[in-house]
Amino acid sequence: MKQYDIAILGGGPGGYVAAIRAAQLGFKTVIIEKDVLGGICLNWGCIPTKALLKSAELYDTIKNHSGEFGLSVENVDFDFEKIIKRSRRVSAKVTKGVEYLMRKNKIDVIKGFGKITADKKIEVFDENENVAETLAPEKIIISTGARPREIPGIEIDHEKIISSKDAMTQKELPEELVIIGGGAIGVEFAYFYSTFGTRVTIVEMLPHLLPLEDEEISTLLEKSFRKRKINFYTSSTVERVEKNGEKVKAIVKTPEGEITLEADKILSAVGVRGNVENIGLEELGVEIERSFIKVDKNTYETNVENIYAIGDVIGAPLLAHVASHEGIACVEGIKGISNNGVDYESIPACTYCQPQVAGIGMTEQQAVEAGYKIKVGRFPYSASGKAAAIGEREGLVKLIFDEKYGALLGAHIIGAEATELIAELGIAKKLEADYETIEKTVHAHPTLSETIMEAAGDADGKSIHI
Repeated sequence: MKQYDIAILGGGPGGYVAAIRAAQLGFKTVIIEKDVLGGICLNWGCIPTKALLKSAELYDTIKNHSGEFGLSVENVDFDFEKIIKRSRRVSAKVTKGVEYLMRKNKIDVIKGFGKITADKKIEVFDENENVAETLAPEKIIISTGARPREIPGIEIDHEKIISSKDAMTQKELPEELVIIGGGAIGVEFAYFYSTFGTRVTIVEMLPHLLPLEDEEISTLLEKSFRKRKINFYTSSTVERVEKNGEKVKAIVKTPEGEITLEADKILSAVGVRGNVENIGLEELGVEIERSFIKVDKNTYETNVENIYAIGDVIGAPLLAHVASHEGIACVEGIKGISNNGVDYESIPACTYCQPQVAGIGMTEQQAVEAGYKIKVGRFPYSASGKAAAIGEREGLVKLIFDEKYGALLGAHIIGAEATELIAELGIAKKLEADYETIEKTVHAHPTLSETIMEAAGDADGKSIHI
């Protein structure tokens, strides 16, 4: 029976980052992973989808905008199979990098399915469901992630009704696609497939696409999607699905009445549920709520001593970068290192469609509902010299400040490189910068980052270029 200081169930961005930090702190560490290191993020989420979206972005630029740059390009076409294969190669390369990091940090990796026993050992089952090894760790960190949630009666069959994983490995481009869910996953796939000619319709039950984003930003995305001929129905629900031959029908309840949408495929993108089954949690008495493990968000310990959990398996925010920081905070806490944990009020959320969307902190509505008197600064991409130079004049930076102290409460961007620009505002919020600090920080010209400086100036009536 192998002895370890820390054993981690699951090698995703929460698990493998926790393992590296644990090794750095001198813990003898092991990861148990039934599939490939990197989890959903590196294998079937963050990384391969961004590879797909880059292909779409390049194709769109060359086909529809090359003339604007004085370039003449004829017979522009695409090979859908090669686009898919490239995304898989990118994913494989990144996961190989994680394998290297495990060797570099002398972390043991055991392939198999781990189950925690009643006496807090871990039995590792092989592909034949036989116990291959038994481990005796001092501490156990559960980082088993999550999987797509299914709508009752509209279960994923991987043929007509597909998951996000299926959507990134299709052999052929569907002519028509219905997407259930207008969150980040649904919106990204809508952009990807529509760019290559698929007629896409999104059905979202809440009033706006990207319903967790600032309403003004969501509205601008909807306007952009209409220009791209991406159809969508908000405040609407798919009541049932009918499979008839090669087509599938979605019967949708909208504010104007019931409609029927016919498509080749339906993509279900309605959220996830935690992977909590069959890993011994019931026998241990670990508390679970709505499929997610309950933890102390300061220590990440469950109600059972020496059993911890991080990442998507503990619920929202369901983001890879959150899982990684939870893993570090958890391990440092075990070591006795004082840290401030994860600042859940300052988590950047990013959507990688075009135009990109990124936000951090409170939306305008949330700030008002929280009782703040606010100042709002805006700066449109159309007034940016750099945006004009690179042909990306569609977009807006919106900053929300507390009127009394000037502190940054929230920041929201739609436009080119929004997902990169948001990092500056994350640092500003972390350092409790006010609008004057951001406005007085000299930004290089010409850059897209100047839009942030200008938006801060606008909040105080001092923006120069609008």
